Amino acid sequence: MEIRREPPRVTETDEQPGIVRNGEPQETRELLELLQRVEGEYREMPGLSLTVSQAGRLWGLDRSTCAFVLTTLIERRVLRQSTNGTYLLGS
Repeated sequence: MEIRREPPRVTETDEQPGIVRNGEPQETRELLELLQRVEGEYREMPGLSLTVSQAGRLWGLDRSTCAFVLTTLIERRVLRQSTNGTYLLGS
């Protein structure tokens, strides 16, 4: 009986290739640029309020990468999460 192993998962978008590998985001130049881009868009539109799904569609990201970016920006106190689960610019 042969045991088949799945190759590592690499999720890519046209703008951010290879951001998530094996289910874990990698601290790469592309990821840093993505963090800056998302932060910049929230600062340009202070009333922006998005769920993970909405943010993923807006920026063309898979759910895992999007959740990582939003969580990282919360940890950096750039964003905050509302009681209804949307992500807003921090105070």
